[in-house]
Amino acid sequence: MSEATSRYLIPAISKLPGLISYQVGTSPAGSTVHISVWESEEHASQMSRLKEMIVDARQAAESVGVEFTPIEHYPFDWRI
Repeated sequence: MSEATSRYLIPAISKLPGLISYQVGTSPAGSTVHISVWESEEHASQMSRLKEMIVDARQAAESVGVEFTPIEHYPFDWRI
């Protein structure tokens, strides 16, 4: 599923202003995590409104039984 959704998520996310990096990982057991870094909280909040994420990818995930959790925002406490 991750490969299929990447076909429309990558172009849509890449166009968003303020994106620093975006990574997706899928465990051997099948759970997936998306981690993104943005220039500001305002930029990060775009993901909560991105149609390709909240409608298209969500429908694809739910159609195969994936439980979708709300997007969380974590301000950095420190970096290396």
